[in-house]
Amino acid sequence: MNPIFADSETSVFETMSRLARETGAVNLGQGFPDDPGPLDVRETAAEALVNGWNQYPPMLGLPVLREAIAAHYRRFQGLDLDPERNIMVTSGATEALAGALLALIEPGDEVVLFQPMYDAYLPLVRRAGGVPRFVTLKPPFWRFTESDLADAFSPRTKVVLFNNPLNPTGTMVGRDQLTLLARFCVAHDVIAICDEVWEHVTFDGLSHLPLMAMPGMADRTVKIGSAGKIFSLTGWKVGFVMAAPHLLRVLAKAHQFITFTTPPNLQVAVAYGLGKSDEYFTKMRAGFARSRAVFATGLTERGFTVLPSQATYFLSVDLGEGRDDVAFCEALVRQHGVAAIPNSAFYATHKVTSTVRFCFAKHEATLQTALDRLTGASVA
Repeated sequence: MNPIFADSETSVFETMSRLARETGAVNLGQGFPDDPGPLDVRETAAEALVNGWNQYPPMLGLPVLREAIAAHYRRFQGLDLDPERNIMVTSGATEALAGALLALIEPGDEVVLFQPMYDAYLPLVRRAGGVPRFVTLKPPFWRFTESDLADAFSPRTKVVLFNNPLNPTGTMVGRDQLTLLARFCVAHDVIAICDEVWEHVTFDGLSHLPLMAMPGMADRTVKIGSAGKIFSLTGWKVGFVMAAPHLLRVLAKAHQFITFTTPPNLQVAVAYGLGKSDEYFTKMRAGFARSRAVFATGLTERGFTVLPSQATYFLSVDLGEGRDDVAFCEALVRQHGVAAIPNSAFYATHKVTSTVRFCFAKHEATLQTALDRLTGASVA
């Protein structure tokens, strides 16, 4: 068996979710909302399933969805995308990431990764034959410097895999750091694969800036989005890939041999959803922001040091120097009945072991139950 997968440990998400099931704990580990998602989008999918086309759709995606994606990103991010030449639909963002890495990396190519990082990145890079080079981000601000990039980039760098907003930290990269990263990509002739699935789940009046829009990056960026995150429908697995034609042509070949296509009724529904009024997106963000405020306030009142969260469904707490986040999370689920994720699980090297991630995308009653159980846990 391939050792990349055969020798990999059970993911921390599965471990904590199993413990939550076994103990009856409130599961604030996995990142999914309690809410079922917008009714009109779900009804559109149901109608399209019963009365629409259910055979193979076009490999690149239904034209109606690709047109909706182009209009959506022109409206919200000012990007000029051709539905025919710049856009592809995939079966989720993870498929898009896998396809991009398999398409763009040859054995021995170096890939710059920012850690903490989504757990799928490293095995996918290694399976594609890439050699990882890490930029390590640390709390409380999780920023990188020019020196960090200089240490990671080399003449062998082929790809940088960049997640913004960042899971697990809930932080956003501003224009200054995007400009710095773009400068390194151009100087080293590097392609950026940008995991931007959290681009709409932002708070405090902050707006997402795509790396693709930075100087010199339009022709060297693969931008990836997710309907599951935009509409809180994490099980739908509908992803968007945006890239220059010379890149998309190769990415499409990888997609062809992975999933080939995506359920057409979901594509129809996502196309409808992307055209929803600004009110939907504003209310969606406001709802998550309220949940964030309730949970952050409650944690602070219970003695936790809450780190800033600008985006995503997540916030982190800092346990303090010398603490063991894995042991803390195991004790938390067994002794206090709340499941969380140790952020050290998102590192490959030079692990930061003092922070823990919670998902706040839950009903207020669920969050309050968790907070009641967390009383006294910060000093456990």
